[in-house]
Amino acid sequence: MSLFLNFDLNLGLNFGLNLGLNIDFIEAIRLTEVLMGFAFAQQSLEYLKFAGRERILFVVRLALAILLVIGFQSAWVLVLLLLIGLAMLHRFQGPYNGGSDRIGLLILCCLCLVHFAPTQYWKEVAFGYLALQTILSYFMSGWVKIVNTEWRTGRALCDVFQFSAYPISESLRGCSSSPRLLFLMAWSVMLFEMLFPLSLFSDVGLIIALIIAASFHFTNACVFGLNRFFLIWIAAYPSILWLQSRVFTTS
Repeated sequence: MSLFLNFDLNLGLNFGLNLGLNIDFIEAIRLTEVLMGFAFAQQSLEYLKFAGRERILFVVRLALAILLVIGFQSAWVLVLLLLIGLAMLHRFQGPYNGGSDRIGLLILCCLCLVHFAPTQYWKEVAFGYLALQTILSYFMSGWVKIVNTEWRTGRALCDVFQFSAYPISESLRGCSSSPRLLFLMAWSVMLFEMLFPLSLFSDVGLIIALIIAASFHFTNACVFGLNRFFLIWIAAYPSILWLQSRVFTTS
């Protein structure tokens, strides 16, 4: 079954009206493609200053991202984006932007499988795998932090605010001298990440959890300059909403 869809405002309108609840499989796929297209476009625009072969890679990636957003031959555009992603891995000897590149490749692989899987069952397995990996990414991030003494005491955040090279304002650097605030912030992040999988058991709970998670990424983008994480992580959210609707919502 072809998943080629024309991008129109009804997709976003329907998604907004339903708050993402009981999201249709086709709509979830299309929304993932659109969000990922915007994420890749934003990342590519930032790297257009590169010269030589790197610049060519990002120009092509930008053009393909635009085609993905408008829904032109999505399946083959995804394949080309995946090939470019693999070429970048070779060129930069690994993910040039860490976690955002990894989840970008994960989304690409899963969407390619969705488009080319022989049956609906395997399409849903591929998309469900994306959702589970995204959920686990939050849980494992919390687990890695909570077993670390530096995070449990708040010292890790103190070092981030005090010594990191991120473009933090002087007023925010003052947070490094507030150990109680850093302790509270550290435990808030760790507990949220560890408990994130439990949000699947509630429609409203999942929406709240995703809003908090998106706000967390947005804050990191504004405060620490980690802007490439924001859109690409949100691109995986439709898969979580669909999985929750598919597995935990009874009609």
